This record gives sequence, C-alpha cells and structure tokens, in this order.
Amino acid sequence: MMRKVGSKADDSTDNWPTMPIELADGTFNEVIRKYPLVVVDCWAEWCAPCRMVGPVVEELARDYRGRIVFGKLNVDSNVRTAQQYGIMSIPTLLVFKNGQLANQLVGAMPRYMLEPQITMYL
Repeated sequence: MMRKVGSKADDSTDNWPTMPIELADGTFNEVIRKYPLVVVDCWAEWCAPCRMVGPVVEELARDYRGRIVFGKLNVDSNVRTAQQYGIMSIPTLLVFKNGQLANQLVGAMPRYMLEPQITMYL
C-alpha cells in the first residue's frame, strides 16, 4: 500500500505519511526537499528481492513516522530518476538528508541490517 504525493499537507510531523509515498520522476525532487530525512526504495514489479524488502520498508515507515519519510520509486516507470542516481541494481535504497543524497544501500537486507544504516541519519 502506497500513498500518492499530492495535496500540500502542513509540515507538522502529525501529517507525515505512515506508509511509503509513491514517487515519480515529476514528484521526486519535491518530496526529498520537503522532508529532512527521506529513504527511497527503488524497485520493480518483476524483482523478487524487491518484494522481500517492500514489507520491511512499510514497517519502518510506520515505526518512524514523524522522523523519516519513506518513498517507493518504480525504476521501470521512472527511468529518468533511476538514471540520475545511477541505479544499476535493485532493490536500492537511497537515503536523503536535507535534500542531499547521503547513502545508497544496494541489495535485499533484513530489517536488522537496514535499520541502523538508515537511523544513523536521525
């Protein structure tokens, strides 16, 4: 389950999404600039490891609501952004701190491995 980017909610953390936001080439920059810490799951429907990471990303989005925003970018539908960030393997998680790329995590990992690599930016 993903939430689409659209309406301009106020910046209160109460209004931060509890589920990953569905990102697209046209909304990507808006989202990474809007929130101080954004993690983008770059994935594709045909990618089995991506389907394993998806539920972990959804759990983290719920657990870190108000502190980290998670997004999902389908690389097949959003080639421009995937090329811009050099996505060569999926799943890849892009970590943005204050609008700047801070880390790139490549490959499927369980939560206990992903979480510390993301939360270190809080």
